Amino acid sequence: MKFLPAIDSLFDDLFHDPFQHVSTEHMRTDIVEKDGNYLLNMELPGYKKEDIQMELKDGYLIINASKDINNEEKDEEGHVIRRERYSGSCTRNFYVGDSIKEEDIKASFDNGELKISIPKDTIKQVEQKRYIPIE
Repeated sequence: MKFLPAIDSLFDDLFHDPFQHVSTEHMRTDIVEKDGNYLLNMELPGYKKEDIQMELKDGYLIINASKDINNEEKDEEGHVIRRERYSGSCTRNFYVGDSIKEEDIKASFDNGELKISIPKDTIKQVEQKRYIPIE
């Protein structure tokens, strides 16, 4: 089983689209429960507040961060010495429950860290199975 990740990465390269980069590896998240809330601390280094979008849809909190970078260096005569372009996005989804509303979720972003507070959803009692006796 220790060789399985190497095989998986081999197949990932076969289907890799070099023009599109969507990843969750850049969105490392710590989740803790405190005072009746779930606190999410998500690392987003290199992103700005304007690059991040959050949406609540069908009980899922969807967090998307995307950026486009175009760096160009020219010499004194205006000739291009180096030109780099990057376009990428990261997405994470968290199930928060159907009773949570947008106004219940609080978020802040500072120094590459997105902090989100979500109230704990009330747990619905699962109805026990009741069997009908057969006479």
